[in-house]
Amino acid sequence: MGETLDDIDFLVRSDHRVGVLETLAERPGDRNDLRAATGASSPTMGRILADFQDRHWIERDGRTYRLTELGEFVADRFGTFADAMALERRLRAVWPWLPHEVEGFGVDLFTDAVVSVPGPGYPYQPVERLTQLLAETTTMRGFGMAILKSSNLEPFFDRALDDLVCEYIYPPAVFEELLSWDGKTVAEATTRSNYTVLLHDDLPMGERCGICLFDDRVSICCFDHETGTLRSLVDTGSDEMYGWAASYYEQFRVEASPLEAADDLLSVEPFP
Repeated sequence: MGETLDDIDFLVRSDHRVGVLETLAERPGDRNDLRAATGASSPTMGRILADFQDRHWIERDGRTYRLTELGEFVADRFGTFADAMALERRLRAVWPWLPHEVEGFGVDLFTDAVVSVPGPGYPYQPVERLTQLLAETTTMRGFGMAILKSSNLEPFFDRALDDLVCEYIYPPAVFEELLSWDGKTVAEATTRSNYTVLLHDDLPMGERCGICLFDDRVSICCFDHETGTLRSLVDTGSDEMYGWAASYYEQFRVEASPLEAADDLLSVEPFP
């Protein structure tokens, strides 16, 4: 591995080298193009181009440089690795709160990720991100503790009373909290054909996780199961994650009870 690590180190310890590789992966260019794209000085650029030519990563046609097939291979594989490490860094801090113990879930399901966490000076980022996702979608399926903050409930029920096509599986205790929050609004929403309530009294991770499927994104809302503290909202547009989440959702949908047939799961009258 020694020589391989030396080659990796040669590339990654210089932002200018990475910049030249990425720039030429987009299109051929001359020295001026490459200096403008990377900010490298003329002597630095000369050394980079000479080193790349020694490695047969680039070739020159007059004043223009372009990647060789070998250089294209390096640029493609390096780009894939860099993207993977950038994704890993975004997920690293919230990994303990994601449902990684669930069968089929894994980092490889992500192709992108927007990670929202409550910061020490501004705790509302996850709430605002969920409100944004609600505003941008026309459909929604979900289960668990994904929507519980009042600042999310208001825009959610505004959409449910309008045109959002929604089917949601609630733990009974969570649905009872909705009734306590605004029983009249919740009751009115349940009369709409576009809003379907299902109840399930044995959702996995019911106290610490909620998953929502929007038109083209999946969000995972994670709470600390001991304190109830919101830890993160992670959403992705990955087709792989969407497929996993849809399949996982269906497992509980077939077990869930429609609201009108689930009075025995509630400790309060649904609609006072």
